[in-house]
Amino acid sequence: MNLGALVSETRHPDSMALDTLSTLEMVTLFNQQDRLVPEAIATELPAVAAAIDRAAQALGAGGRLIYLGAGTSGRLGVLDASEIPPTFGVPPERVIGLIAGGPGALLKAVEGAEDDRELGVRDLQHLRLTPTDMVVGLAASGRTPYVLGALCYARALGCATVEISCNPDSPIAQAAEIAISPVVGPEVLTGSTRMKSGTAQKLVLNMISTGAMVKLGKVYQNLMVDVRATNAKLRDRACRIVGEACGVEAEQASAALAQTDYDVKPAILMLLSGKSAEQAQAALTAHGGYLRAALADIRA
Repeated sequence: MNLGALVSETRHPDSMALDTLSTLEMVTLFNQQDRLVPEAIATELPAVAAAIDRAAQALGAGGRLIYLGAGTSGRLGVLDASEIPPTFGVPPERVIGLIAGGPGALLKAVEGAEDDRELGVRDLQHLRLTPTDMVVGLAASGRTPYVLGALCYARALGCATVEISCNPDSPIAQAAEIAISPVVGPEVLTGSTRMKSGTAQKLVLNMISTGAMVKLGKVYQNLMVDVRATNAKLRDRACRIVGEACGVEAEQASAALAQTDYDVKPAILMLLSGKSAEQAQAALTAHGGYLRAALADIRA
């Protein structure tokens, strides 16, 4: 694939005079182009849904969800991975973000790292990759050697593999089991794929991780019932979640949480079923942590 064939690298005809626009004209153009991103993702929703199901399957079987990319794409994967533990109570070693060049590349580019196909392989080998894991490769161009090498290695090992790029029929799309390739078109600033392409990747990552957590019982109704109350803000959020789920005042929610060491799920189950904290926890354990299933069983 030559540079001219990359949609994400071509010049946008509507921004040829970008440097002459007023500030308001400039941000209006940015905004107009950003609106195209959800439309591009809409055509890829069946692939996104397939990725969610595969991620839930991998995590449910004890495997890991591993994001891997270079530059902006790598940073977005690390960001999404880092937000899963506090939001859904998942241990940080279960959802991992890798960036070409290592953690230092989050703040400063590491020259040549993204061009090293074998580096992607070695990074996965360092994690002791197993067939139960799922690897998601991110590259706006769809051809980053670091990502391509990693995806080929992971797929050969038997892992579920997904790619997220912004160019159709890219090398990584051909290498992965599931290809998610929203074509957002040329960037307003030519080649600056931290813009529309980065936004598209972020939106897709949001859907994959959140959707997988819903499938794994980390959500009841539309509430984050596996949130870990590790500070005052999160304890307050836990109290609000219990109150919303059970239709009770803050005092009653707080009293229930005090009996469960601020574990939200058993507190909700206690209030909705009248069971003790120990009985609520036992019911959740019996149903693999799925609150709705435990509640239905108790009420049956």
